[in-house]
Amino acid sequence: PARVAIVTGAGKAFCAGMDLEALAALAGFSHEQNLEDSRRMARLFRRLYFFPKPLIAAVNGAAIAGGTGIATMCDFTLAVPEAKFGYSEVKIGFIPALVSVFLRRQIGEKRARDLLLTGRIFDATEAHAFGLVNQVIPADILLPRACELATSLLSASPTSLVRTKLLLRRCDEMEIDREIGLAVQENAAIRSTADFKEGLAAFLEKRPPNWSS
Repeated sequence: PARVAIVTGAGKAFCAGMDLEALAALAGFSHEQNLEDSRRMARLFRRLYFFPKPLIAAVNGAAIAGGTGIATMCDFTLAVPEAKFGYSEVKIGFIPALVSVFLRRQIGEKRARDLLLTGRIFDATEAHAFGLVNQVIPADILLPRACELATSLLSASPTSLVRTKLLLRRCDEMEIDREIGLAVQENAAIRSTADFKEGLAAFLEKRPPNWSS
C-alpha cells in the first residue's frame, strides 16, 4: 500500500474552485440540500486534514477558493512561482466557513482575518511568507521535487509517521469537529441570503454584484 500521497492538478490549474454548473445549481437548493452539500465538503476537508499518511500538495497553477482549501489541508504544500491563491468566497456573498477552521490554526488569527475578510488573491511568495506554502519551486521541477520529498518520507518509519499524524489529530480532533459543525450550519445558512443569490448571479453573469445590505 502507498505510504505517501501527492495531490496536483491535471492541467494548467491546481484547482480553480467549484464547477460552474454545480455552483449555479446551488441557487435552487433547499436548506436541507445545502446542509447535506456542506456536510459533504466538510467530510472532504476533514478526510484530507486527518489523512493517516503524509499528504503533499504540488500546486502547479491557480488554487482559488476550494482549491486553496485543498492546498491548506495537506501536510506539505509546494507551489510554482506563478501559483495564485485566494479564499475568495466573500466576493460572491458566500463565506469561507469550513476552511476557516483549519486556516486559523496554520497561520494565526490576524493573518487569517486578512485573507478571509478581503478575499484577495495572493501569490506563492506571500503564501510562503504566511506559512501556507513550504517551498516555492520552478514549474519544471515541481513534481520531481514533490517526489523527492515523498522519497525522503519513505526513509522514515511508516509506523512512526502514522502515529505522529494520529497524535496531531488527537490533540485537535474534538475541537475541530465542534467547529466544523458550526461551520456547516453557517455554510448552509448563507446560501439562503439575498447577498448570496446576488453574488452568485453576478459571478455567473460576469458583472459586479449589487449588494442589498
